[in-house]
Amino acid sequence: MKLLLQALFIAILTISISTTTNAQADRWQQSIKYKMDIDMDVKKNQYKGKQYIQYVNNSPDTLDKVFYHMYFNAFQPNSMMDVRSRTIADPDRRVGSRIEGLTKDEIGYIKVKMLKHQGEEVEYEMVGTILEVTLNEPIEPRSSTLFEMDYEAQIPLQVRRSGRDNAEGVKFSMAQWYPKMANYDYQGWSANPYVGREFYGIWGDYNVTIHIDKKYVVGATGQLQNMDEIGYGYGKVKSKEKKGKITYKFLAENVHDFAWGADPDYTHETYQIIDGPLLHFLYQPGEKTTENWQNLPRAMAAAYKWMSARYGKYPYDNYYFVQGGDGGMEYPQLTLITGERSYGSLVGVSIHEWMHSWYQMVLATNEALYPWMDEGFTSFGSTETMNYLKQEGIIPGEIAENPFLGAFNGQANIALSGFEEPLSTHADHYTTNRAYGVGSYIKGQVFLKQLEYVLGKVAFDKALLDYYDIWKFKHPNPNDFIRVFEKNSGLELDWYKEYMVNTTHYIDYALDTIVFNRKYKGASIELSRIGKMPMPLDVLVETQAGKKYMYNIPLQIMRGAKPKDDAGIDGYTVVEDWPWTNPTYSLKVPHKLGDIKKITIDPNTGMVDVDRMNNVWPRGGK
Repeated sequence: MKLLLQALFIAILTISISTTTNAQADRWQQSIKYKMDIDMDVKKNQYKGKQYIQYVNNSPDTLDKVFYHMYFNAFQPNSMMDVRSRTIADPDRRVGSRIEGLTKDEIGYIKVKMLKHQGEEVEYEMVGTILEVTLNEPIEPRSSTLFEMDYEAQIPLQVRRSGRDNAEGVKFSMAQWYPKMANYDYQGWSANPYVGREFYGIWGDYNVTIHIDKKYVVGATGQLQNMDEIGYGYGKVKSKEKKGKITYKFLAENVHDFAWGADPDYTHETYQIIDGPLLHFLYQPGEKTTENWQNLPRAMAAAYKWMSARYGKYPYDNYYFVQGGDGGMEYPQLTLITGERSYGSLVGVSIHEWMHSWYQMVLATNEALYPWMDEGFTSFGSTETMNYLKQEGIIPGEIAENPFLGAFNGQANIALSGFEEPLSTHADHYTTNRAYGVGSYIKGQVFLKQLEYVLGKVAFDKALLDYYDIWKFKHPNPNDFIRVFEKNSGLELDWYKEYMVNTTHYIDYALDTIVFNRKYKGASIELSRIGKMPMPLDVLVETQAGKKYMYNIPLQIMRGAKPKDDAGIDGYTVVEDWPWTNPTYSLKVPHKLGDIKKITIDPNTGMVDVDRMNNVWPRGGK
């Protein structure tokens, strides 16, 4: 009996350990393998597709349904994207009412002809841009299963991101073009209809074969597998296939989407970065393009040097810059960008879209829920990178001591306008495009830059790299992000995340009065918090003798303070904490009133204080 009880105890202990370990383990990720064969009819702007999917359910849940994204169905009159664009207060000028006016041969669609699961046909319903599939046989936890689909599709006239015949005359911008399995994660299915915003996908492998007229040059996510048939440069066609078509075969591993561009007039050039990826440039030569596109590789090579050191190592062997689309849009190993730009604009959009490879293609937060963690962090990185290229003389322009001042002003303006909405708003559900744009692109980068101010540069820089290394290929959320920065700084930062993400409270501190303090034989600087968002403060005291002394006032809820990292100051002192509940604070400094020349709150503009006029004493001081 004793042995039996011991065995039972060990069994129970083993189960307990197993359960605990699973609960604390890194979040599971679904995995997928696509094999797709696409036959293009370039005259009709249509194609037929065969798709085979091997899907692995790594979740602990049994799945009795699956969902596919059918993005091209958005480009039809009265679709959700169309109605949303025609009814929102400030529609995207690229869309407006254009979808409503599309003719029968200009709309987009994907029509399923056959769908099987494990060899058996299944029931499905097309609901706008989502295909809802009811399975005959559920997918058990940690099991692999097979799907097979035949479909027909029509490429819409280019309206938003993807389509045919864009404004610059590029024939095919093939993004969001195939039936894409929706992601299932710890929060459930992400089967959001395509209304115009962001994307979320499953990491997997793509084996894609494209049959297209032999005059077309194609660039795509992944590595070209039949270079000998196509010819180096993708323009020297060697194929002798019947019906005047050529076959491109691409293989992309560990990506969560697949995009491509095709045009008969593309010039295809390459540039190998030493100890980096092979860069591809596909563009239509001409007076508005050739010179700038030929200079682009040098800028991208210089940018890569900075980006890989600052934000983490780019994990893929190649990247395509492809002229197409309606502005700039990111995809794994490829971007579609309009190409008839000035050189500075071309470099800027290329940097921004490539920077997405870090914060969306590798980290891949759920953009529908947290667009600011992609667009905002990408904007932060591209702002820094563009300033670096100016410093290196790669592109013209004034080098900024703080290149984020424009973003700070943009955030201050919307904070005071009454139109701001919390970052916790779903990407599709912002009331205005302005609120979405400022929140995702501007407040997102402000989130990072202000965090540097709170932590100090040393801790921030290390945490930025750690975040990438720890969470790559794992779909991090805001809590995952902030914990990395807490661990690197030793500070509690949940308050910062909650205020920045879940509220629209703004920062406004004021320097009220300066009085002599007999007890301390110095000055008492009286400060007040006018805005509802609390922040730690840097207060700089400059003396008549030319000395500079920085006083750091931590928030009590931080449980610590940032270390000195300001060069050119004569003293750095961390003073008593400021409880966030208290609207006022008395800063006591060992300087006589007559010795003080100037006092400044946040002299380095590390935070978005919406009224900086009351941050300086004497008023109007410079």
